[in-house]
Amino acid sequence: KVIVDEYIATAAAVGSEALDKKYNLGVSPATIRNEMVSLTKSGYLKQLHTSAGRVPTPVAMKFYIDQLMEEKQMSLVDEVKAKEEVWDFRGDIDQLMEEATHALATRTRSLAVAALKDKKDRFWYAGHSYVFENPEFANVIDCQNLFSIFEEFDKLDQLFFGMTKSASPLEILFGEELGWSELAPAGVITTHFNIRGKPGALGVIGPTRVDYASVIPTLRYFGNLVEEIANA
Repeated sequence: KVIVDEYIATAAAVGSEALDKKYNLGVSPATIRNEMVSLTKSGYLKQLHTSAGRVPTPVAMKFYIDQLMEEKQMSLVDEVKAKEEVWDFRGDIDQLMEEATHALATRTRSLAVAALKDKKDRFWYAGHSYVFENPEFANVIDCQNLFSIFEEFDKLDQLFFGMTKSASPLEILFGEELGWSELAPAGVITTHFNIRGKPGALGVIGPTRVDYASVIPTLRYFGNLVEEIANA
């Protein structure tokens, strides 16, 4: 857990010395190092060529999310404020989706996407500037690759509607798993809903170390909110 927490906080490969100094785990750096080697062999960590430290793999991130993470729920005040921001657009689906996407992007400080399967797939985007706040996207080429996916509607449709692997209304995907170069350093969290019988989705796209503890409950709330308001 502390390895993932440290990686999310710093965006840097995690080493045993840093963990020993910061988290007071009660064991020696050598013991921590041995445990990290074991986790690497088990597929939970990987070592970057440019660093002696290690970073969590998608397998580790999903285990962290499912088993170790404690969600940070939105406050009641923030929930009420979010509802007020989009309530006035309940009669206009297009405007509702646009405003919800902007509100979601602002709260998660991430690239947010909304999708609706109508006569043709419709997409709304917000928060592109937040991508540049992450060191994973400091390279202009990586940003261009990420943004290029919004020109490939078949891939967007597949990402939001064609990759659901479980009955869960919330899905977490990693570019590394998908094998898409555009999303290689990214993670995608989506939640699904229905608007008057039409499938819809909201998603957050960011680095694989996005603050899942806050983003997941926020995304879930906005998905439920959009469905509630649109179907009222």
